[in-house]
Amino acid sequence: MIYRTKQGDVLDAVVFKYYEGQAGALEQVLEANRGLVKHDPILPAGLAVVLPDLPKPRPKECVTLW
Repeated sequence: MIYRTKQGDVLDAVVFKYYEGQAGALEQVLEANRGLVKHDPILPAGLAVVLPDLPKPRPKECVTLW
């Protein structure tokens, strides 16, 4: 998916919202968008950011005591 930044967007907030806090998502987005590191923490409006498809995390196992 391509996300177009809005005024005031910060990459980690965009990634957290899109991937619902999935561990490792920020690193994957940075890998897919190597040029993002040259921007300030607050991204310019209209910047195209690739949000790659990530495997869904496995649900945590639950232990029932009785």
